[in-house]
Amino acid sequence: MQDRFTCTVLTSFILLFLVACNACNSRKNQVSISSSYTQKTPHPDGTGKVYKGREIAQVMSAAGGDWLERTTRQQEEDADAAIAALPLQSNSVVADIGAGSGYYTFRIAPKAPQGKVYAVEVQDEFIASLEARKKQSGATNITIVKGSATSPNLPEASVDLAMMVDVYHELEYPKEMLQAISKALKPDGKLLLLEYRAEDPSVPIKELHKMSVAQANKELTAAGFTLDKLETFLPIQHFLLYRKAAK
Repeated sequence: MQDRFTCTVLTSFILLFLVACNACNSRKNQVSISSSYTQKTPHPDGTGKVYKGREIAQVMSAAGGDWLERTTRQQEEDADAAIAALPLQSNSVVADIGAGSGYYTFRIAPKAPQGKVYAVEVQDEFIASLEARKKQSGATNITIVKGSATSPNLPEASVDLAMMVDVYHELEYPKEMLQAISKALKPDGKLLLLEYRAEDPSVPIKELHKMSVAQANKELTAAGFTLDKLETFLPIQHFLLYRKAAK
């Protein structure tokens, strides 16, 4: 009886010790993730979370999906020209991170018929609409992926081109996401940011939803990327193509 009691107490102690260790590790992980960020009083369109001097913008919810598919978008942004400038081959593997309604995903897929397009999203409403649109379109080279706040959840060294269209400025954890994207890219893979030009006050987009070239380069350089190409042919967006920096 005494032995059984002693065994029970010991088992309970071990379980409590393991729980305490897990809690401690969890707190360490939270500290390691949050140490790159600071807080401020939130801007009306911001989160109050600051990364390298930039306040992270609020995420556009799936309720704004109609705006992504607005009939004037091609005229305003010239997505056709942006897609024509992408470094694509017929067998390219592309990751559209923050795919939203799939505005770019379903336009890029025909450009890589022997390749693959990952449509990465974190919002379940967008994922459901992407699945429905994929089924309706009959596209066979599109794979829809549920990402997270810190990772696109893509296979390592699998992607030729990762792209974020008016998405990067909303990332909750830009540092961690860029690290995960770097791992998902092939050694010669590229990362494209399309971002509304913060340098141009005439661009009719809210302040925190625009980015300057200088700020983008500051953040991408810190994550191990080098600007490969800056194009200015789009009406209101920067076309920023990055590659992994040489080690």
